[in-house]
Amino acid sequence: MVKFEPSGNPTPPNIIFLLADDMRFDGLGVMGNPIIQTPTLDGLAKQGVLFKNAYVTSPICAISRATLFTGEYASRHGIIDFDTDFRQDQASQAYPLLLRAAGYKTGFIGKFGVGDNPPAAWFDYWKGFAGQGFYDATDSSGAPIHLTKLMTQQANAFLRQQKAGKPFMLSLSFKSPHPQDEDARNFIPEQQDMPLYASDSMPVPSTATQAAWNSEPDFFKNNNLARERWVGLFSNPQLYQTSVKNYYRLITGMDRAVKNIRYELDSLGLSNNTVLIFMSDNGFFLGEHGLSHKWYGYEESVRVPLIIYDPRDASGQMGRVETKIALNVDIAPTILDLAGVQVPTQMQGSSLVPVVHDKAPSGWRSDFLFEHMYNDPSIKRSVGVVGGRYKYLKYVDPVPNYEVLFDLATDPKETTNLASDPRYSTILDSLRQRYATLAARAK
Repeated sequence: MVKFEPSGNPTPPNIIFLLADDMRFDGLGVMGNPIIQTPTLDGLAKQGVLFKNAYVTSPICAISRATLFTGEYASRHGIIDFDTDFRQDQASQAYPLLLRAAGYKTGFIGKFGVGDNPPAAWFDYWKGFAGQGFYDATDSSGAPIHLTKLMTQQANAFLRQQKAGKPFMLSLSFKSPHPQDEDARNFIPEQQDMPLYASDSMPVPSTATQAAWNSEPDFFKNNNLARERWVGLFSNPQLYQTSVKNYYRLITGMDRAVKNIRYELDSLGLSNNTVLIFMSDNGFFLGEHGLSHKWYGYEESVRVPLIIYDPRDASGQMGRVETKIALNVDIAPTILDLAGVQVPTQMQGSSLVPVVHDKAPSGWRSDFLFEHMYNDPSIKRSVGVVGGRYKYLKYVDPVPNYEVLFDLATDPKETTNLASDPRYSTILDSLRQRYATLAARAK
């Protein structure tokens, strides 16, 4: 085993960043889900560190992925739609080009998710695509293949190309378990996974009710894409069961892909010096609050799985469950720190490397800035403060702005808005000020 050292390690590790798409925090057995089958990722968590409180700062794919590449909040990187490409100055300071400049071989597979012109030139190995991608893919010979399986083959091909002693960084961005939007099948698993969960009855969340939807303010209920998508996925019991089972099947298929990649690492003798990071770009509503997809500040939308395993030193790892807040804005600094590459000063996240090894610096964050400013009338823009006992959200489109205050200690399902309760006025004022502070810092 290679002994772990902080930044400046003369033998930098290989790094694989595995990114799920629309996978909520409890989509893992190790996160307490009693039904889903994720043996590989559960095993990875038991070798490494499972971050119980991992979040994204903006729960939408393009903005979150821009944050993952740059280590910056949306307020700073400025990418708040699907069409904007990275500027050249941003590209030069994103982790792929910084690692490449430091001697890493870089690869990208799957959904790039930022802009209309994915930057293949950033990478030595490029199997990425623009847009959402399609589960019904074809391989190099034109034969039909499920996209998850194709990505697995591409990842293993990249690994087999690597030369001994030359570090590599592979970013693999799955489409799973994102629905195939505009396709009546919605979630489209591999055929071999269709028998999974067939005899299971998927529990319906307590907040997946008409009453929960009715309790939302009128402006929120008017022209809401998350409610529109709910109709096609969760609006009757049979549809709900089908959708959740297929969502789970896609996750299990992705888990198998990770298993195959880990097997390839073992067979090539690369496992002992390859750090694995697994995360999702945002969460996903499975009917909670009468919603589907993401976009809002509820836990199901902003909280995601995160596992980091550094095989070079088991200290502080081996299945430890970390409760400190980790964010998507932390991923780029973490990757650079692992590689011994200086983290640019404009990056706003913090390296998770010391946290992984149970040596977190004092004063670690206890909350963070939530911002969702994607400008679409059917997706209500909101900002706020997440973390700690109280969650503060502000919808910015109504005049006056509509505020939400949840006490997660007494109301973990986020069903009761306390913003208009005079007993919480002091707490509300404090969180308004905290939001102003965090928003100012993020620019």
